[in-house]
Amino acid sequence: MEISGNVVDVLNSKIYSGTLKISNGRIINIKKENKKYENYIIPGFIDSHIHIESSMLIPSEFGRIAVIHGTIAAISDPHEIGNVLGIEGVKYMIDNAKKSPLKFYFGAPSCVPASPFETNGAIIGPKEIEELMKLNNIKFLGEVMNFPGVIKEEKTIMEKIEIAKKFLKVIDGHAPGLRGKDLKKYVEAGISTDHECFSKEEALEKIKLGMKILIREGSAAKNFDELVSLIENYPEMCMFCSDDKHPDDLIKGHIKDMVKKSLEYGLDLMKVLKVACVNPVLHYKLDVGLLQENDYADFLIIDNFKNFKILKTFINGKIFAENEKSLIPKEKPKIVNKFNVKKKKITDFTIYSKGKKIRVIEVVKNQIITNKLTIVPKVVNGITVPDVERDILKIVVVNRYKNTKPAVGFIKGFGLKDGAIASSIAHDSHNIIAVGVNDKYICKAVNLIIENKGGICVVSKNKKIILPLPIAGIMSNEDYISVADKYSKIDKEVKSLGSNLDAPFMTLSFMALPVIPKLKITDKGLFDVEKFKFVNVFED
Repeated sequence: MEISGNVVDVLNSKIYSGTLKISNGRIINIKKENKKYENYIIPGFIDSHIHIESSMLIPSEFGRIAVIHGTIAAISDPHEIGNVLGIEGVKYMIDNAKKSPLKFYFGAPSCVPASPFETNGAIIGPKEIEELMKLNNIKFLGEVMNFPGVIKEEKTIMEKIEIAKKFLKVIDGHAPGLRGKDLKKYVEAGISTDHECFSKEEALEKIKLGMKILIREGSAAKNFDELVSLIENYPEMCMFCSDDKHPDDLIKGHIKDMVKKSLEYGLDLMKVLKVACVNPVLHYKLDVGLLQENDYADFLIIDNFKNFKILKTFINGKIFAENEKSLIPKEKPKIVNKFNVKKKKITDFTIYSKGKKIRVIEVVKNQIITNKLTIVPKVVNGITVPDVERDILKIVVVNRYKNTKPAVGFIKGFGLKDGAIASSIAHDSHNIIAVGVNDKYICKAVNLIIENKGGICVVSKNKKIILPLPIAGIMSNEDYISVADKYSKIDKEVKSLGSNLDAPFMTLSFMALPVIPKLKITDKGLFDVEKFKFVNVFED
């Protein structure tokens, strides 16, 4: 097979007219020509850090939609399913990914559980990390979220890091806001990347210590505008990632959008393509082609660099997307799960007044960090209740692995005027999390999730809508079009109830993550991340 066009050779920063000769999935010859072509041939895009589970799609289904946007490979940290099902969950993702032509590369999750401050479904200790590291498709140690443990040289996390080094695997980082001496110690432990920079100054400090910065534009956390200018002076030290991408956003676009937006900022084409296509291949040592002779025939044909329309996506010399249509057939997945909790009663969510002020989680729009507030609550008949007028709603986390008393707190920033929303996607342990205007709606939403053994839902006076997620309580067994459509309807319904968040369910899912500042809630209670300890809802 031969493919002709304007070949974009990013490794050598050249564009020339030429013809690729392809055989057995590889480029066996590139003939340079002196012709005029309208189309361009460029390397395929790579998501350098993503949790496939957050798309609510299994890997094979994720691949079906991602190729439409020119994504040919994904660096996936499967710690979401790892926290539910342990090492068997990781193997499930690897096995399912083999059914897709998209090139998936997985990490061994380093933090399962993510912290001792929540209840999850499994443990991946040093023994399991060693077992995973022996697998061909495990390319790295997943993001080391327990950065305090690294700084304090805690035994278990340091053992995992040493195992990764033994197998010559790179180590991904996760260190939001970490600076100074502690950052230096974290990097010196061997951690090579970070996707959690809040500011350009933080990113520059990390770059100067040798870290690669993953510029992120996900559904909830968006750091692109803050960090994209790094590409001008540090193109070798940056990559693009989405981290967490909901299905409705994935339908619209992927890494391609970050590339196009970077060019609109006026950044150099070759520098941008180095970030989007080349750097992940070099950093993670991927078997992905970069338009060189003897490389795998992985590339895109696009119309031009202004429209950036993906005309065809090639992986190993075969076309898997053409004119915005996927050519990959749907796979029927196996159902795996872990759900062991009984339905709750309305009274399980009651908070009796025990003080004059309460601690409140405050949502930061488009970020996964939160602020912490102290306010005078609304009290009715000795019970502390939500105050919809001031947007002080109730937030609860219900352990889905065993029957325990729900953790209950308050949150500002969701904006609901009616009803409640709930989800069994709650990073990273994936217990049931819900926000609502009263206990009746919260209870109804939580029980709807329990009945379906996973999903996201919204309930109100007139409606009850759920997107079931039967695979580990975090992924659907349906096709991407159905999942995106159902998700969009639920998302629209939540916004009609008053929420002004861009992605309310994605934001909700991070409210239970006790390694991201400042105030969060887990199944064990309200957690102050800065003090690194549990605190009472009522201020002392």
